[in-house]
Amino acid sequence: MNEQITTELSRRAFLGKTAGGLGSMALSYLLRQDALTKPSLPHFAPKAKRVIYMFMSGGPSQVDTFDPKPLLNRLEGKTMPASIIKNHQFAMIKTKNPIVKGSPWKFQNHGQSGIEISELFPQVSKVADELAVVRSLHTDSFNHDPAVMFLNTGDVRFGRPSLGAWTSYGLGTENANLPAYVVLVSGKNRQPLLDSYWGAGFLPTEYQGTPFRSQGEPVLYLRNPKGISSKTRRDQIDLIRSLNEKHQENVNDPEITARIKQYELAYRMQTSVPELAALTHESQAVRTAYGAELGKVSFANNCLLARRLCERGVRFVQLFEKGWDSHGNIAKEHTARSRAVDQPIAALISDLKQRGLLDETLIVWGGEFGRTPMAQGNGVGYGRDHHPHGFTMWMAGGGAKPGIVHGATDEFGYFAIKDKVHVHDLNATILHLLGLDHEHLIYKHAGRDFRLTDVHGYVVRELLG
Repeated sequence: MNEQITTELSRRAFLGKTAGGLGSMALSYLLRQDALTKPSLPHFAPKAKRVIYMFMSGGPSQVDTFDPKPLLNRLEGKTMPASIIKNHQFAMIKTKNPIVKGSPWKFQNHGQSGIEISELFPQVSKVADELAVVRSLHTDSFNHDPAVMFLNTGDVRFGRPSLGAWTSYGLGTENANLPAYVVLVSGKNRQPLLDSYWGAGFLPTEYQGTPFRSQGEPVLYLRNPKGISSKTRRDQIDLIRSLNEKHQENVNDPEITARIKQYELAYRMQTSVPELAALTHESQAVRTAYGAELGKVSFANNCLLARRLCERGVRFVQLFEKGWDSHGNIAKEHTARSRAVDQPIAALISDLKQRGLLDETLIVWGGEFGRTPMAQGNGVGYGRDHHPHGFTMWMAGGGAKPGIVHGATDEFGYFAIKDKVHVHDLNATILHLLGLDHEHLIYKHAGRDFRLTDVHGYVVRELLG
């Protein structure tokens, strides 16, 4: 008996003395492997290696941009048929008899594909043959916050991982010195943007989006304080890591591992980010093509920065352009917003193609919903209300089928009626182009398996090139 107890104690003593060393060795190995960057492989060969998601916050009007409806102009000023809007809620329209409003902008066919595009987008029209336009999107919410949350996370509630976070979790990054998921913001500050739109939810926080600032230092605290050398900072991080590793041995919390990785990444970003964000490294000709201006906060600057991020292996870049929530004076507001994004979008597509990157970079454009074909208000100051039942988004590059229009809304531009595409279907298709099966990209949380599309969604095969 005593011999058995001695043996047991010896085992315990051995494990107690060596667990810390073995744990540190294992953790260091995992950190090195993760830095190189793929937590899991694609489920199948991907068409796209990365995504640039251009999110037009507020909701562009489908009937004024990419979905022409001549009937609206013919019926302008008449009451919208009650049979169409019966039992529907609106965010701002309060009258029971809203009037039909045609588009003040003309549409024309463009490219060999003949895609009809509004005169709001003269430069994007020149790359029409690269676009896969989806005119039959529909979503579940008609208010901004839940609709943006739903488009980005697959749920109207807080706490779910974003599309970019799922992508980062599934594929990792190709550059250990930069985040896998970067967020860039521009436009008017009318509608607030929540961190949850690019958050990691219940995934480890290392997969959340990293916002880059538009002015000043691209990332806060990128420079060491005066008197702190790079070696001193390295020593500080090593000390913090050793304390975190010791704590991890006791509690086995994945968030501690994520914290260690984030400290290491932050240290490497002190070298990698300043060079990346310096648009002075681009020629004047390139900056002019995008409409980029040094030191200015703009969508154009962010498009150029997005290209630089993709060249360096960042997996998911999301551009939030605010100001599309045109409840009043849509003629003025949509004109201003389209001018801000039209040239940079066309330049980005052309630039990526010229550099041989478009085939492996998926570009997505759209907002959380569309806008009503009825007017909100009257006269020259009219606007359009939120509209979830039928709206337009488009994709380009990255394996999306070029030069096509998929789906259709009815003659009023109200309901998606042909080849309908739900938000879950869109997200499933984006993941598919990245080589990820939306039904098998899962994470166990609170006792069940979760995925971006929950129990919904299908891949829209017609959009695949």
